[in-house]
Amino acid sequence: MSKEIEPKKQDILDALSVIQDPDLNDNIVALNFIKNLTIQNGNVSFSIELTTPACPVKDMFKREAERVVSAVPQVSSVTVTMSAQAPKAFYENVPPGLKKVANIIAVSSCKGGVGKSFTAINLAYAIAQTGAKVGIFDADVYGPSLPTMIKTNQSDLRVNANSGLIQPNTYQKMKLMSFGYTRDEEGQQRAAMLRGPMVSQVITQLITQTEWGELDYLILDMPPGTGDVQLTIGQLVPLTAAVIVTTPQVLSFIDVVKGIEQFDSLNVPTIAAVENMSHYVLPDGTKDFVFGEGSIKRLMNEFGFNITAQVPLNNGISMAGDAGRPFMQLYPTSEPATIMTDFAAEVVREISRLRSGLIDLPKVTYEPDTGIVFLHNKIQYQLKPTTLRILCQSALSVDELTGEQLITENDLPDDLRPLSMTPVGNYAIGIQWSDNHSSLIPYRMIFDYLEQSKSLK
Repeated sequence: MSKEIEPKKQDILDALSVIQDPDLNDNIVALNFIKNLTIQNGNVSFSIELTTPACPVKDMFKREAERVVSAVPQVSSVTVTMSAQAPKAFYENVPPGLKKVANIIAVSSCKGGVGKSFTAINLAYAIAQTGAKVGIFDADVYGPSLPTMIKTNQSDLRVNANSGLIQPNTYQKMKLMSFGYTRDEEGQQRAAMLRGPMVSQVITQLITQTEWGELDYLILDMPPGTGDVQLTIGQLVPLTAAVIVTTPQVLSFIDVVKGIEQFDSLNVPTIAAVENMSHYVLPDGTKDFVFGEGSIKRLMNEFGFNITAQVPLNNGISMAGDAGRPFMQLYPTSEPATIMTDFAAEVVREISRLRSGLIDLPKVTYEPDTGIVFLHNKIQYQLKPTTLRILCQSALSVDELTGEQLITENDLPDDLRPLSMTPVGNYAIGIQWSDNHSSLIPYRMIFDYLEQSKSLK
């Protein structure tokens, strides 16, 4: 084939520019994903370099790239290679062991026994199955779960003589670190009889002086509670996001709120929630909500979570933990495994949007003459304070069992006004009202109301 009829690079790029990244809201050419484009005798080859190897739509990118380039005149063959950017820390001045860790996700619950370690391990495993480089850090010194739930052939920890960093254990290419891997002089697992400050020192040493190497995602299995250890990790480690774990019981939900508030105080967005032990699937396929239902709906309504998972009771979960294997490895076709796979994909997508700065929060102000003003995507909306107040889904505003609205605008004082308005994560605004009521209202709920109001006019 002569050079005169050879397809031009610009023709190839123009064809590829129709492929949109659904999370980054731009085409793959503008996003600079196309690398090493070569054309020789009508044979076109290039790579698509993604921001993460865990990209849920990478197969779609490859298929579409082959299709649109094949349609370009004079193209006789297309070779597409999928690759990903090398992991690197998003922030500067991170501790030595974390310099090549791209994203750090805290999996947290303020109440013990809700399946947090199950969530952390299987979230990590699901992401690792996409080809991403993943690590798990067990931050619970008093009751480490990782050595039991993932058994390895390594009996103790070693220090790299050259770097001075601790070598993590490994399991199927995942890197693992836990206080439970440490041993005393006689080779026995160390007992954690430590006071608070010493626990923080141990956690600091293990997480920052482990030689994690290149990781796309480091999953932190946080200890339960909102104490010194959690604050130490949040202040020391550049957390990308947090995932909250709960169960259907009301007590667990109350503790969830404390965890979200702590992450908000550390400027860490809580992006998703998992409800473990959500229900039991009966032989006829119906669901028995053994511990009640409604907590995940409350999280969605009160906090605006769009990424949620309801994991059913399954005896394989405890069996896998006792066997020292990730549940998803032993039961890959089960319902919980499918749920966690889909959940992991959504978490990855949300983190990609976070890293790209595409989560555009509305600006909210109060003006005595016009009321509460929302500015989003260059469009301004106005609401009376009383109208916004009745959108609150707290127990004082809405009956938890029936969903019945307990207040109307007529029940509120005419001079009601917000004393303070503060963004909560990426999903809601917290408002302290002049009638001493506190509201947490998801942006989604506000915009749903505005859209509905518009359609009624």
